[in-house]
Amino acid sequence: MTVKRALPALSAVRETVSRAHGLLLVFALSACSSQDKATSPQEVRTLAGSPQAQLSRKIAEDRMRGIVNAYAKDTPLALGLVAIHDVCAGGKAKELLFQTGDDEYKIRCNLQITAYYGADLHRIADVLDGILAAGDHYSSDGNPDPYATIPFHRQNGRSSLVDYYRGIGPNPNSPNTSEPTNMFAIGQHLSWDTVRSSQKTLISESNTCLDNDPPVVRCLSEPASTTVADIRKQHGMVFKLELLAVLYYTVYKDGKIAPLK
Repeated sequence: MTVKRALPALSAVRETVSRAHGLLLVFALSACSSQDKATSPQEVRTLAGSPQAQLSRKIAEDRMRGIVNAYAKDTPLALGLVAIHDVCAGGKAKELLFQTGDDEYKIRCNLQITAYYGADLHRIADVLDGILAAGDHYSSDGNPDPYATIPFHRQNGRSSLVDYYRGIGPNPNSPNTSEPTNMFAIGQHLSWDTVRSSQKTLISESNTCLDNDPPVVRCLSEPASTTVADIRKQHGMVFKLELLAVLYYTVYKDGKIAPLK
């Protein structure tokens, strides 16, 4: 074959190879695009309203409301307000730099609940003692369970908190520190108004719900017309229970759904 005859054949081969490379690139991009792109707002709304999401949401919310109601039932606290913040966020596009993990899922839903209770400020020692007694009740065989419905109990020096408010013991933190106004446990933070300090520190109002848009965002106050100030006016002081946010529904880019723990 002469050089003149070979050139057209070589050109045709190059064209074929070029087209093949182009097709392979298209297939490769189409194959990875579903894994690499950000979740669209419409898909977020569809996934957030799916039966699986609704079931996981209900289970998580029922558990958290059970804790909120246990304080109202088993302690001297009077439930006045429940604030719910439930948000489903879509995953981001592939993160090549500054990876945060937000590109690994299609959707992730978090639920947070905060409850506000009223109490008699003149009986705060009895109120705290009642909370610790309820925590003792939820502990099994005398061994405190950190994951109990009410995890605060008389062990770990918390009885000294009651003595302090009865006026028969020192500040359990330190004589030179401010009035103790909170207790922490795994998944829970309980705080209250100061009652013995000359400079008052009060529980602030719940965040106003402005972005309620279910099923993607639920921002609710129950009852909607009640304020923290209303609770304080009725009972004398306010306690605030913050429950750790629960990640209740996750769908990964490969379609796997993380189970609710």
